[in-house]
Amino acid sequence: MSESLAKPWFVYLVRAANGALYCGISDDPARRFAQHQSGKGARFFHSSPAQALAYVEPCADKGAALRRERAIKQLNKAAKERLVLAGIHALDTLSSEQAATPG
Repeated sequence: MSESLAKPWFVYLVRAANGALYCGISDDPARRFAQHQSGKGARFFHSSPAQALAYVEPCADKGAALRRERAIKQLNKAAKERLVLAGIHALDTLSSEQAATPG
C-alpha cells in the first residue's frame, strides 16, 4: 500500500463526566467517541461516562499514533489540559480560515 493510500490514524482525548481525560487512538475518532458514549470500549468510562471529544491529533500512521498516545499518557493533567486548549485554538483558527476561503 502506498503512503498516499494509507489509512489515517489519530490520537484523541475524551473528557469524562468527572473531568478526567482519556487518551486513545483510532482511525475514526468520532465513531470511537460514540462507542465510548454508548458504554462500549474502554472500561475507563464505566465509572464516569464520556462527555466530550476534547482533542484530536492526526498522525502519519498507526505506529506514530501509538507512540504519540504513549507520550500523551505520560503527561500530567495540567499538560493534557494545555494540549486540549491549544487544540481548540488550532481548530478555531482552521475553521475561521476555511470560512474565509471562497470555494
